[in-house]
Amino acid sequence: MTKEFGEYEPPKPISKAEREARKAFRQVDAEKAMSEHALAEKAFAQNRERLKAERLAREAAAAPVPKKQPKTKKK
Repeated sequence: MTKEFGEYEPPKPISKAEREARKAFRQVDAEKAMSEHALAEKAFAQNRERLKAERLAREAAAAPVPKKQPKTKKK
């Protein structure tokens, strides 16, 4: 028997074992997602620090930027 358009089909009841299995899988997925997030965050921080060190080294190696002379007002 096929469901016709607009016909409501009530959800099937979930057994206790299936609920427990879903809960266990959700916990594993959550731990995996948190560890992936932590790894990505650590990689981002390391890359930011590396780029900052490179920028500071470039700025130190470059000639100092001369200060601009203030414009004098004409009378």
